[in-house]
Amino acid sequence: MHPHASTIAFRAGAALLAAGCIAVLAAAASITPSTSGMGTHTQLGLPQCGWVLMFGRPCMTCGMTTAFAHMVRLEVWSSVRAQPLGALLAMLTPILMFAGLHAAIWGTRIDALAAPLLRPRSLWVGAALLVGAWVYKLIVTA
Repeated sequence: MHPHASTIAFRAGAALLAAGCIAVLAAAASITPSTSGMGTHTQLGLPQCGWVLMFGRPCMTCGMTTAFAHMVRLEVWSSVRAQPLGALLAMLTPILMFAGLHAAIWGTRIDALAAPLLRPRSLWVGAALLVGAWVYKLIVTA
């Protein structure tokens, strides 16, 4: 293998990460946040939430797209009200985008910084945040 092959592959991956973040933010900017706090994703051609259709209650990710659509407009409180975890992820997306761009351009190894996020404790915290945001959504839509 060429000595720079891993660096080139890493930089390409970082560029793809940045491009993905840009695409998510651009999609969020291209839609109008739903006043109901969920369902905004249908403007992207996606179907209605199957969980809502079956059970009449929001799923764990209901409101995420709405939260992103509010956050790109800097409507922070509306984003948090729509889906607290979605608001947090929407705030982290530009940071991840810039980290990806930095790594793609200068070859900075950001993967070592991300490794702690894949440890069991971090994954448990992420799961707890997801469940907590879902409980919040269930309460506010009751």
